[in-house]
Amino acid sequence: MKTVAVVGGGWAGLAAAISAARAGHRVTVFEAAHQWGGRARALPCTLADGSSTLLDNGQHILIGAYTDTLALMQSVGVDTDATLWRLPLTLLFPDGQGLRLPDWPLPLDVLAGVLTARGWSLADKWSLLRTTGRWQLAGFRCAARLSVADLCQGLSPTVLQTLIEPLCVSALNTPAERASGQVFLRVLRDSLLGGRGSSKLLLPRTDLSSLFPGAAAQWLERQGASLRLGQRVETLHRQTGWQVNGQTFDAVVWATSAAVASQVLGRSTGTGDTTSALRHWAGLAGQLHYESIATVYVQAGTTRLPLPLLALRSSADHPAQFVFDRGQLGGPHGLLALVVSASSDDRATLQKKVLQQAQTQLAELLQGQALSAVQTVVEKRATFACTPALLRPPQHIAPGLLACGDYVEGPYPATLEGAVRSGLAAGLALTGAP
Repeated sequence: MKTVAVVGGGWAGLAAAISAARAGHRVTVFEAAHQWGGRARALPCTLADGSSTLLDNGQHILIGAYTDTLALMQSVGVDTDATLWRLPLTLLFPDGQGLRLPDWPLPLDVLAGVLTARGWSLADKWSLLRTTGRWQLAGFRCAARLSVADLCQGLSPTVLQTLIEPLCVSALNTPAERASGQVFLRVLRDSLLGGRGSSKLLLPRTDLSSLFPGAAAQWLERQGASLRLGQRVETLHRQTGWQVNGQTFDAVVWATSAAVASQVLGRSTGTGDTTSALRHWAGLAGQLHYESIATVYVQAGTTRLPLPLLALRSSADHPAQFVFDRGQLGGPHGLLALVVSASSDDRATLQKKVLQQAQTQLAELLQGQALSAVQTVVEKRATFACTPALLRPPQHIAPGLLACGDYVEGPYPATLEGAVRSGLAAGLALTGAP
C-alpha cells in the first residue's frame, strides 16, 4: 500500500483517485477550486424571473462507446439510465433535414440512416457510403499527417457541411481543416463499430457536478480518502518521497490542466535526473495549443424543441453548431444552450451573433417569442487543439510521478472518456511505480 496524492479533482483526477483507492492505496486529493469536476462542472445562475438554477460551464455529450466512463459512474452509485437521455445518433437541423440513425443493429442502422437522410441527394449519400467504405477497408487508419479535410476530399459539400464538420468539431473541438484525421477515424471506429448502442448520444439530464464528480467524491470519502477542496499545489519536490504542500507521499498523480501542469512542474525540483525529467515533460505540455468552447444560455419563453439536441448551420456570422433544450434535460422550460466550439470572438460579439442566429434559425419553433441572454460561459482553454501528428506528453513523468488528463498521450481527443481512461490508467500504473 502506498500513500498517493492526486493533484486535481476533475474527471481524470477523480478517476485516478478511485482506481488508486480500489488498489488499496491511501489517497489524498488536492483541488484548487471549491468544487469537484474541473472543466465539466455546474455553475449557479439566476434567471430573469429571479429563480435560481444550475447551468454547466459547458455542454457535454457522452456516447455509448464511452464504456469506461459509464462503468465508472455506475461503480460509484450513479444511475446512468436515470441521469442520461439515450438518443440514437442524430444530427437533425431545425428544418428537419439531416441524419438520424434508427435503433437497429450494426451496420443496418448506419446504412438505413444514410439512405433516409433528409436533404441529401443520391450523389450525397453515395459519396458518404463510398468514402466510409474506403475508411473501413483501411482499418480506420491513415497517415498521421492527414487532416479530417484531407480524408474527406471525396465527400459532397452537403455531407461535409451537415455531417462531417459538426461531428468533427463536436468530437475534436478543432475545425476539419486543422483536425487530426487519425483521431477522427478512431472516434468513428469506436462509435460506429463498437457494438449496438455505441453510437448513441447520451445527454445528461442533470448538471455535470451531479452527474459524476459529486458521487465520486462521496464514494472516495466512504473509502477513507482525504479530500481537500480549495487547496492549490504550487510546487513539487522530490527527496525520499514527493513533497506536496508540506506532506510526503510515495507517489503523485498530476491531474490538472496541461497549462497548469506545465507551469508548476516546470519549476519543481527533484534528485538526480528527476529535475531534468520534470523540465522535459513540462516542455511537452507547454507546447500544446488550445481551442475554446462558448455556451450561450438563452431564455426562449415556453419554447420546446422537437428533440433535446439539434444541429445548427454555422458560419462566421452564425457561429453556434448545436442547441440544447435544457427544459427537456432537467432544467427550466424554455432555457436553451447554444454551443460554439472552436470559438474565437470576444464574449459580447459572440453573444450578439448567437442570439441573432437563434432568432433566425429557430424562428418557426420560437413562434414570435423573444430571446434574452441568461449567461454566456467561455472556456478559453477548453481543450487542446487536436491537430495531425500531435506530440502529447506521456503518462510517466518521473519515478513515482504520473500524469493524467484528456491531453495526455492516448488515442482519443479531449473528451470525458479520454480523461477517465487516462485517470484509470494512471491509478493502475501506481502498482508498478517505483
